[in-house]
Amino acid sequence: MRTATDISHSRRGGTPAGFDVGRVREQFPILGQTVRGKPLVYLDSAGTAQKPQAVIDAICRFYSSDCSNIHRGVHQLAERATRAYEEARLKVQRFLGARELREIVFVRGATEAINLVAQSYGAEHFRPGDEIVVSALEHHSNIVPWQMVCRQKGSVLRVVPVDDEGQLVLDDYERLLGPRTRLVAVTHASNVLGTVTPARELVDLAHERGVPVLLDGAQAAPHRPVDVAELDCDFYAFSGHKLYGPNGIGVLYGKAELLESMRPYQGGGGMIRSVTFDETTYDRPPGKFEAGTPHIAGAVGLAAAIDFVEELRWEPIAEYEHELLSHATDALSAVPGLRLLGTAADKVAILSFVLDGVHPHDVGTILDAQGIATRTGHHCAQPLAERFGVPATSRVSLAFYNTHEEIDSLARALKTVSEVFH
Repeated sequence: MRTATDISHSRRGGTPAGFDVGRVREQFPILGQTVRGKPLVYLDSAGTAQKPQAVIDAICRFYSSDCSNIHRGVHQLAERATRAYEEARLKVQRFLGARELREIVFVRGATEAINLVAQSYGAEHFRPGDEIVVSALEHHSNIVPWQMVCRQKGSVLRVVPVDDEGQLVLDDYERLLGPRTRLVAVTHASNVLGTVTPARELVDLAHERGVPVLLDGAQAAPHRPVDVAELDCDFYAFSGHKLYGPNGIGVLYGKAELLESMRPYQGGGGMIRSVTFDETTYDRPPGKFEAGTPHIAGAVGLAAAIDFVEELRWEPIAEYEHELLSHATDALSAVPGLRLLGTAADKVAILSFVLDGVHPHDVGTILDAQGIATRTGHHCAQPLAERFGVPATSRVSLAFYNTHEEIDSLARALKTVSEVFH
């Protein structure tokens, strides 16, 4: 059986050259606080990442000096706001390696990006009996929108299974790509297991059959460089708040020819060329997908977040995060009664686990009393929890502002929990 094993990472000693985690932490003001009398240990970055001062300052500057609506005014504030918004779009284009600026659509987050494709592309192209392929790794945001459009159009959802290590079973994926397949929508990295999928291989196999592919990059984009031209995906979605940017801003990348052919699924101001009571003609992409006043400050903050990450450079970020992941894997594996779920070779820095005899909510509550913030529940991925036979898990999600000492504090606390309950 062939699976999606890709790249393995081994722990390296010491902090990567040029990466000073202490200095990085100083730029995140929220990390300096205490919670319940303990120093905050924030291990829930997959839920939302914390914001560096540079992002906070960029948003404050916009509201303090440039706040105006965009694309509609000739006064100076409107011009400055419009320029900042479109410069943010250009920054995202370069960040993703998109070939054209019109391929970058600002949305509220990855959820809205996927819903946009489901309604604007799917509603036009799907027919009764057509099939949409997703995987067992998916977040609800990459399941529910496709279920909705399937019900509208009489189409069918097909699911790629995962093996016991949390990797996609590629043989089954190939078998699911049939003559009625109209779209593949899969995660680039799992928000529960951290599994990184072999995205380019998935795209190539689908394209051989003329099937477009959407990648949900909400958990991949904060941890590794993304090049949509290299991936050759047709759509890519990610959220700003997981990339150290503001909440309520995200991006849909779509190949220009696909976006041109799609109708908008929201109407309003700013997305039209002309309106009469008889007919409306729409703007070209990306404008026709950005109805109403957008989250202008969010786009500005996202641009600042991209600047922040790129100044740190991806190579030392990736190396440091893999060191953290390896250390956390070793430390948690040593906790009596703890079982890690998902052991794929290529992972982003996410670990989900269960502790024998202890409900994950109890684990989370006890850790919170120690100032340690983790996530508990099904993580908006109930089918994946069912695949592994658990109702919920505890999740630790790391970022480059975390430290080995924080992981050690987590492990000590978990050992205490294990001892108390056993």
